[in-house]
Amino acid sequence: MPRSVWSGAISFGLGNVPVKAYTAVRDHRVRFHELDKKGSRVKHEKVSSSSGDAVEADDVKLGFEISKGKYVRFTKDEIEDLRPASTSAIEVGDFVDLAEIDPIFYDKTYWLAPDGDTAKNAYALLRDAMEDEEKVGIGSVVMRRKQYLAAIRPVGGALAMSTMRFADEVVPSVEIPGIPKRSGTAKNDKEMKLARQIIEALEAEWKPERYHDTYTEELRELIEKKQKGDDITVEAAEPEKKADVVDLLAALEASVKNARTRRRAPAKRASRSTSATKKKAS
Repeated sequence: MPRSVWSGAISFGLGNVPVKAYTAVRDHRVRFHELDKKGSRVKHEKVSSSSGDAVEADDVKLGFEISKGKYVRFTKDEIEDLRPASTSAIEVGDFVDLAEIDPIFYDKTYWLAPDGDTAKNAYALLRDAMEDEEKVGIGSVVMRRKQYLAAIRPVGGALAMSTMRFADEVVPSVEIPGIPKRSGTAKNDKEMKLARQIIEALEAEWKPERYHDTYTEELRELIEKKQKGDDITVEAAEPEKKADVVDLLAALEASVKNARTRRRAPAKRASRSTSATKKKAS
């Protein structure tokens, strides 16, 4: 059963909705441990870069590098005292249009559930009102002694809280070199028409279950085969060749024809072919 990671309340105006937060996503990455030749776990110790001696945890200090090799030093207690205390409320100060928030600002998402039966009516009222108005509540919250900008929004019949990036944490696209500006190409331009036809031919409803992490799936299959004692042969993938510069108009025309004859499957990684033979009993 999921365990809440934070409990408090959504505070807006004079309203107050007690809630609990639950992690909304699962990480399915496959994690490996480092082993030595005999199969024992490898430990990573903290050592001094000058002496090479191991450093005990109590002797580790924190430093902010102000110039090469020069640090402003802090104790862990000094930093700990500066961290904000966890709050018991998500202080909503603004309600904004959902469409105004670019997804680049979203970070990690949590489900919010009413904390107790007495909170259910207020929870449902806030959810339904936000859904009808297509609004998102923006406020701040401190969880685990870290301050976050937060967006509360109705999603799939529930309220979700997404921690967000602050404006100065998002890199503006204008700082990225080489991005061409939008041209004044006429809408009846042949290349533009072909590009739109490709988009229309590949148009589909958003169904997240259609897309898979094929690398992780293949990796888990490989782990299962190894566990069964199968010998695994992995053929190295050929290095990708750099795409040749082709005529844009011809490429677009070919793409339209291809898109009309088949629906494009979710993009897959260039997998390596594997084969397994049952290991003979010795």
